Amino acid sequence: MILGAPIAKGNTADIYLYNNKIVKVFNDYLPDSEAFYEASKQEYAFSCGLSVPKVYSVTKIGGKQAIIMEYIEGKTLADLYFENKEHAEYYLDISVDVQLKIHSIIPETIEPMVKKLHHQIEGAPILAKRQKSYLIEKLDSMIFETRLCHGDFHLFNLIMTDNKISIIDWVDSSAGDIHADIYRTYLLYSQLSLELAEMYLRLYCEKSGLLKSDVFQWAPPIIAGARLFESVETESKDRLMAIINKYCP
Repeated sequence: MILGAPIAKGNTADIYLYNNKIVKVFNDYLPDSEAFYEASKQEYAFSCGLSVPKVYSVTKIGGKQAIIMEYIEGKTLADLYFENKEHAEYYLDISVDVQLKIHSIIPETIEPMVKKLHHQIEGAPILAKRQKSYLIEKLDSMIFETRLCHGDFHLFNLIMTDNKISIIDWVDSSAGDIHADIYRTYLLYSQLSLELAEMYLRLYCEKSGLLKSDVFQWAPPIIAGARLFESVETESKDRLMAIINKYCP
């Protein structure tokens, strides 16, 4: 299979368009189970009735793990936002409706958010031992109603086709607290634009009845700590540490 040039590059994989299908080829340093792990989450979301690309197979290409899945033709809401920034609220409003639908689902067989966050906080290389202990103690003290959470929800992961929205990139999905999922989205947007982040949070709270204070009650230092584990080049570690230090100096 000759894939040609990737149409996109991510933190863990390259994305190709081949025979009108998406082929996601993972970096070879990842665990051997990575493709099955991600595919199973995407298949679960699909089984919940959400608009998610169908997974066709998990295979190996050139010795690397790969997922072959449905190609959704269209533009991401992020593409549309950057073309029409004056319509930011319109695109965010659409995205919030999608996220509310995800959050309405009571999940069954999917990774618990608490387990995922534990692993990420423990593995964050620049966190001090006392900070890790504080964050994990805080995490373990939380009581919440478990819902399906995407884990990386933003305009780049929503594709619009003929007024239909498809949700991609389910690798970070889990069964957990929607407040953490909402704050994660807020944190990602605030890196780009605090105004965009605040607009998103206002729309979500208006539509859901949640209070901003509910979202900020426990999630900021925990989600910032977990984010440090990801080592994303475009994310400022100083910004994340400032959030953590505000709660745990």
